[in-house]
Amino acid sequence: MTLDDILASLFPNGSKIATTGAMIAGQAILPDGGPVHVLGITQGQPLGVDEAIVLAGRVIEIAKSGDRAPILVLVDSASQRMSKRDELLGLSEYLSHLAKALLLAEAEGHRTVGLLYGGSAAGAFIATALATATLVALPGAHPAVMDLPLMARVTKLPIDVLKAKAEATPVFAPGLDNMVQTGGIHAVWDENAPLAPQLAAVLQRPQGRDDRARLGAERGGRRKAAEIADRVVTLAADAHQGAQHG
Repeated sequence: MTLDDILASLFPNGSKIATTGAMIAGQAILPDGGPVHVLGITQGQPLGVDEAIVLAGRVIEIAKSGDRAPILVLVDSASQRMSKRDELLGLSEYLSHLAKALLLAEAEGHRTVGLLYGGSAAGAFIATALATATLVALPGAHPAVMDLPLMARVTKLPIDVLKAKAEATPVFAPGLDNMVQTGGIHAVWDENAPLAPQLAAVLQRPQGRDDRARLGAERGGRRKAAEIADRVVTLAADAHQGAQHG
């Protein structure tokens, strides 16, 4: 689906969304008549300091508005921009700032939903799609936290070893199916059905509950995640009970 097709299917009641370079921003009307903020990066472009600070600024404006309208982040990007200028300006801090802005918006009552409809990788993927409370995707999306050749350079492990690990566990492997199996992507939408009802279903989910660890455990992609999460909850409860009786 093209971006125009996606927007038309998401917002049959109309939208005012503009594309400036590789970035999109605007508002639309949900089927129930409520507003939704729309922003993101498109055209398979890399995410650099310039794009990250503009997107973060927009998210902060929304968080300050107090309207509590949901935020939909559309993602079709490359990885972060690999340029000397961006690195010297502190690209990692800009990406972190964008991710924290999305977390702030969620804390201020704005539902944050990421829709991955193209590619995304590495820091760009983490700062946009994975920083939303709920991430969904369309068929054909191709996420990668880190591709295997780059992972081999970083870890100093042979590429054959990493390929074997990728076949054994989705945590090591790029691609849509593996990201779904780990729970990072909540669901893959049906592109042959209207997207508006599918977005509405996501927005009806309880807010404030991060169930990615549970989904990853249920789908067999993160076998230890749910166990660790339960252990943390138990330790927190024990600590709270001890403080009350201390």
